[in-house]
Amino acid sequence: MEELRKHFPALESCIYLNTASNGVIPKPVIEWRRQHDLDLMNHASVFRDKHKLHIEQIRQTVTGFFNASTDETALIPNLSFGMNTVLEGLPKGQKILLLKNDYPSINWPVETRDFDVCYAEIDENLEQNIEEAVIKHKPDVFMFSIVQWLSGIRIDFEFLNQLKSYHPNLLLIADGTQYLGTENFSFAENAIDVLGASAYKWLTAGYGNGFIMVKESARERIFPKTIGFNSAERFESAATETTFMKHFEPGHQDTLNYGSLEQAMLFQEKLGKDYLYQKIDSLSGKAKEKFANLDLLKNDTLLREKHSSIFNLKGDKALFQKLKENDIICSPRGGGIRVSFHYYNTEEELNKLVGVLS
Repeated sequence: MEELRKHFPALESCIYLNTASNGVIPKPVIEWRRQHDLDLMNHASVFRDKHKLHIEQIRQTVTGFFNASTDETALIPNLSFGMNTVLEGLPKGQKILLLKNDYPSINWPVETRDFDVCYAEIDENLEQNIEEAVIKHKPDVFMFSIVQWLSGIRIDFEFLNQLKSYHPNLLLIADGTQYLGTENFSFAENAIDVLGASAYKWLTAGYGNGFIMVKESARERIFPKTIGFNSAERFESAATETTFMKHFEPGHQDTLNYGSLEQAMLFQEKLGKDYLYQKIDSLSGKAKEKFANLDLLKNDTLLREKHSSIFNLKGDKALFQKLKENDIICSPRGGGIRVSFHYYNTEEELNKLVGVLS
């Protein structure tokens, strides 16, 4: 474990339980970024001559990581850009189902456009609430976060498979920002039609990078309007020749930020994804048990069989200040205190947190 934590200097001065806000970037990614900028400084356009090949290499790494295909994947600066591009490509007046109090970058872009919006509640009966809302409102689209930013509630993938089988015309658009990088995920085998994510949290890639994946079957219903020179295949290409996914990559692509995404993924693969994800699952399970014993969890977490590695604990400003004074980094969110556990956290850190909470 010490061998792993040596790559994260920030962990030396605190107990960092705030990955749900910002993942800690590992040293190898920073070292790669430094060399990249030196090459750009020293070689300028000669260095950039190879950027298209580099972007395609990054795309292949991303798709390999999530079992997707390169022709359904685009590199984007953040989730918000990707989701706004998708929504701009949907016909006006579509009925869209949202979750109440889902992440603003999911709900706001829908609520501020010309859509017919309906909602389902986020609580311990999340999947039942969604099914009832689908039957009642008959939406065209269901747009949601896989893991909720405030509570850590995670939607059941088997439920999504059933939902899609019962309602095959329901377009599933998902935000994976608070989920991807915590366990193995296959886009090809999942019911989700459109999946986007920023990579600065659980993928520990820093800011300014993310990706969006759109299944071929969903492209008949989305007509993205975003376009720019990089959308073209060649200098001689016409705007009308732009392929579907290239609408998500309209300008000059940043090999520094997208390269950081690739390096962060390669870092996880080098350490062993299965090993890292098992650590997250084990620590999260122990955390839930300890928090339950202290009566720190609400029913929306306590009564669910499977939960993520994000927890919203009962607590006020005074308790949050106490945690800060003990060098425990977390966030006040949703009327409670949000803590989150990643593969670089330890059971010893969990025990220290519990000691302060007790």
